[in-house]
Amino acid sequence: MQIKYSPDADVLLVKLREGKLFDSVDIGEGLIAHYAEDGSVLEIEILDASKVVELKDLSFSLEGMLAGIRHRIAEIEV
Repeated sequence: MQIKYSPDADVLLVKLREGKLFDSVDIGEGLIAHYAEDGSVLEIEILDASKVVELKDLSFSLEGMLAGIRHRIAEIEV
């Protein structure tokens, strides 16, 4: 897993696994999931990240964030 922050765009990208991006879905306000063709989530993009995450030391619960994102993705897929 890789986490990259772009301060110019205020975007945090959580790369979960390698793969070719196939589709993207807006899964909530400022959250975008990027999928592979097989439907697996490759990346989560957080827009306006500084409003959501304490960026100075990235002190946030990645596990909690991913659990919430997985729940939201499951709602969309139904």
